[in-house]
Amino acid sequence: MRARRRRTGVFFVTKQNFIHHETEGAPLKMWTRGVPVEDAAMQQLRNVASLPFIHRHVAAMPDVHFGRGATVGSVIATKGAIIPAAVGVDIGCGMVAAHTSLRAEHLPDSLKEIRSAIERGVPVGQASHKAAASAIESRWYGGGERSLKERFRLLQEKHATLATRKSPVLQIGTLGGGNHFIELCLDEAGAVWVMLHSGSRGIGNVIGGYFIAKAKEEMERNFIRLPDADLAYLVEHSTLFDDYVEAVGWAQDYAMENRKAMLEEVLRNLRHFFPDVAVDGVAVNCHHNYVERERHFDAQVWVTRKGAVRAREGDLGIIPGSMGARSYIVRGKGNAESFESCSHGAGRAMSRGEAKRRFTLEDHVAATEGVECRKDAGVIDETPAAYKDIDAVMAAQADLVEVVHTLKQILCIKG
Repeated sequence: MRARRRRTGVFFVTKQNFIHHETEGAPLKMWTRGVPVEDAAMQQLRNVASLPFIHRHVAAMPDVHFGRGATVGSVIATKGAIIPAAVGVDIGCGMVAAHTSLRAEHLPDSLKEIRSAIERGVPVGQASHKAAASAIESRWYGGGERSLKERFRLLQEKHATLATRKSPVLQIGTLGGGNHFIELCLDEAGAVWVMLHSGSRGIGNVIGGYFIAKAKEEMERNFIRLPDADLAYLVEHSTLFDDYVEAVGWAQDYAMENRKAMLEEVLRNLRHFFPDVAVDGVAVNCHHNYVERERHFDAQVWVTRKGAVRAREGDLGIIPGSMGARSYIVRGKGNAESFESCSHGAGRAMSRGEAKRRFTLEDHVAATEGVECRKDAGVIDETPAAYKDIDAVMAAQADLVEVVHTLKQILCIKG
């Protein structure tokens, strides 16, 4: 039954948890009750909604904020076109979390030595492996004609400039910088979880940047004017569109393997301290920057989740807080209006530059008390107060997911 709604100024309030905004293009449905949304993000959403190939509406999650190309925390369903910049350059970025047999009472008072061991095993920031270990090589070469290596070779045959200074195999099992992290967390029962956040690393950046530029060239060639140049799109059934779908699918698979390799390495390092530790039960590996062919409202469409997680009924997902806040393992409710999606985290409350201006090192140390992590000026832009209130974010999407586990960080590694 369709929800009744009443008009309140420029938007509708519905019985569901979203706010319905009318625009000159497609409507916006925003799960942002009790969560601030910056003006720049609203304008980005209106720009996306103005495109002629939007299917039904644009959905905005409660962690929504201004981003390059498209708004972070947006779900964009399209018919006949894909916007490469909406997917972005960290293609396949996402999360993995695993419930382990380790418990809080097994842990030492100080986790510094464990953090150092993991940092030695997993290159962070701009670092790569100097040589690929056999376990990583198997992820690159395994699968014969469908291996990551062979599929990448075929991509390069079509687009020779898809290359990086180092072979992509050397970045499988590496973290990167920015908001990417590795954490140990405790759930409500005292069980230890390994959780990490990363994507397709340098090669994803190359692929994303290349096809964003190609899409912009297509707009110029066809004299198409857009409200934002980053909304340049590729038209379905064109050669460039097909090549992009192939490349983005490869990068998403690469990102998934990258997270699996890091999880294995973290567990291997934990076994130096706890020889019997193993994944015990739930393990979740999900993208939150990606595009996929799906069916919504009786139509086959391309769904771009830019900082959003798929939340079909029964799907397990991960919604992290910041370095000192809670995180959540959730189960999707399959809400059709959100294109079966939920937020990918708390979402930034301010830019990195603003966070560095506003917060001191003392602020950061106080905010991360009890967490074994970097406490230096280099991570102030990732301090908890730079992000939205995760509790408000979760309340705003109560009709999208249910909480399965509540996690609290006790160790955090940042690039």
